[in-house]
Amino acid sequence: MAHYLEKSGFSVDLLANGRDALAAIAAHAPDVLILDLMLPQVDGLEICRVVRGSAATAAIPIIMLTARAEESDRIVGLEIGADDYLAKPFSPNELVARVRALVRRAQRPAAASAHGAAAGKPVAYGSITVDPERHTITNAGTAVTLTAKEFMLLDYFLQHRGRVLSRDVLLTDVWGYRYTGGTRTVDVHVRRLREKLPLLTKALTTVKQFGYKLLESPDAAE
Repeated sequence: MAHYLEKSGFSVDLLANGRDALAAIAAHAPDVLILDLMLPQVDGLEICRVVRGSAATAAIPIIMLTARAEESDRIVGLEIGADDYLAKPFSPNELVARVRALVRRAQRPAAASAHGAAAGKPVAYGSITVDPERHTITNAGTAVTLTAKEFMLLDYFLQHRGRVLSRDVLLTDVWGYRYTGGTRTVDVHVRRLREKLPLLTKALTTVKQFGYKLLESPDAAE
């Protein structure tokens, strides 16, 4: 994996166990974290928990790797905060594509909302304010920490508010490739957005057996 990533222009740090990984992350946060589930000393799930629990590292994009292919294992990783998931065996080129997609979306400023806000300007939706330039979210003035993928997904909903979006469209446009991990990935990320931003509990509606729609205005949910 390191060989393929380095060939594609990435700088790679290899760490043999979870304890060393946590120390390295604390010393210098990476642009993307690729975690094996079965790391010695501290496993990938625990590293993910620690990274997501710290404000300094919570937004780092995380890709989880494992030999376990069962959906339940994938969902556990996503629930804890992984942005993406690859079950072995997988193509190294697919890993590179997913890393590229995460880096591109985590580093670019979010596009302006479809409601006329100038590029880079904060976008307000009820009590929620998204500042794409600073990559920050506030809810009624209180800072809210989102993962890179959660931020991208929220931004996408804001750009397409009022439209019904299928899970396949969300996977393709937000995840950046034809995702093979199953549409439950979208459901898990939507649930996390609703938990962190209670306004979305009603404003981000589920369209049965299809996808989701963010209402034009949060007032319409009342």
